[in-house]
Amino acid sequence: MKNELHKATFAGGCFWCMVKPFAEYDGIESIKSGYMGGTVENPTYDQVKTGETGHTEVVEIIFQPAVFPYEKLLELYWQQVDPTDDDGQFQDRGSNYRAMIFYHNDEQKILAEQSKQVLIDSGRFTKPVITPIIPAETFYIAEEYHQDFYKKNTTEYETDRAQSGRDEFIQDHWK
Repeated sequence: MKNELHKATFAGGCFWCMVKPFAEYDGIESIKSGYMGGTVENPTYDQVKTGETGHTEVVEIIFQPAVFPYEKLLELYWQQVDPTDDDGQFQDRGSNYRAMIFYHNDEQKILAEQSKQVLIDSGRFTKPVITPIIPAETFYIAEEYHQDFYKKNTTEYETDRAQSGRDEFIQDHWK
């Protein structure tokens, strides 16, 4: 059971900024950037960024729940996003950058809904927490140059992240 692998899929704005926060933990086997939730098969980045495919930029995380449980992934997820924004995240605007949790089974759905309720009950946010929790659909892996972008293009990643406002938001809400 220790080596059993599960899948989690999260959307939280630009997928470049959603890989690194999860990457350094034991029990995380892989993280892939990609697209989910739209109507176009095998979409490209150029198609998705138009906002017309219905797809959202996501990260697909393969993890060992015995080492790093789904509940911990959810805790970490909420600390990376603005769960009150339904039109993108930080500097990235549009439906292709919205925050969403895609569940892969009933247990994930229940745990995600419970974690969302805990966040709502915490009073941490003055606006309503509106991040949708929906069934996972087909995952389309993004182009190779998007994979592990923070490692391959460190300067561009750090510049983009610094300009996004994400870090200030995280600091203000998750001190």
